[in-house]
Amino acid sequence: MNISLENQVAIVTGGSSGLGRAICLAYGAAGAHVVVNYRSDEKEGKEVAHLIEQAGGKAIAVQADVGEEADVDRLFATAINQFGAVDILVANSGVQKDAAFADMTLEQWQGVMQTNLTGQFLCARAAVKAFRLQGDRGVSRAIGKIICMSSVHQVIPWAGHVNYAASKGGVALLMSSLAQEVASEHIRVNAIAPGAIRTPINEAATQGDAAKKLLELIPYGRIGDPDDVAKAALFLASDLADYVVGTTLFVDGGMTLYPGFEDNG
Repeated sequence: MNISLENQVAIVTGGSSGLGRAICLAYGAAGAHVVVNYRSDEKEGKEVAHLIEQAGGKAIAVQADVGEEADVDRLFATAINQFGAVDILVANSGVQKDAAFADMTLEQWQGVMQTNLTGQFLCARAAVKAFRLQGDRGVSRAIGKIICMSSVHQVIPWAGHVNYAASKGGVALLMSSLAQEVASEHIRVNAIAPGAIRTPINEAATQGDAAKKLLELIPYGRIGDPDDVAKAALFLASDLADYVVGTTLFVDGGMTLYPGFEDNG
């Protein structure tokens, strides 16, 4: 079954690499007009947009820091000026600034919160405003779709990464509370919680001996690929998921099944 996002406009934050890149390419292949957001790497952002256009789709690359209100407003305004509307938001941008708790600086704490949590708030707020303003465009059963990028660490504690885990715990309740608030308007809000995925930021943890150790935490026996997450994002943005509201879809090979207890602990 082919999933179509024909005539829909999608903004994917952090779309220049990793999970965002895979989602952008999947959406482009499904017929969406894609706004590839990047924060600093213009070359990578434009490359993703070029790949979509090369395959016959439509895309633009737009620089914006999702933690800055003015940047988010400009991102959405650019998307609407270029393509006329916004139908899908994938709030994917995220950062890690790791440290032992007692050594964690305020800058490390606030930096992660600004991107991972405040950034999702700012983008989701802009999306809801856009959806309400444009109304039902007739391109989907919902008038708008928001997908928040969370993590298995919204439920699994992660020592040495307290800021990251706290930000993703916040994303979980941001998503579900927003979903509850806007569902009656036919705005669908959901989240994806990836586990261990082979992306550039996770390269050290997904190769060699580190990968063997990581596999002990994954009952399904393999490390995920960005396409695993992109397929989930494609489903959640489509009308196949029209009755899926306020749900976090874990894409983790079973990591959240607590495999340490598979032999009764």
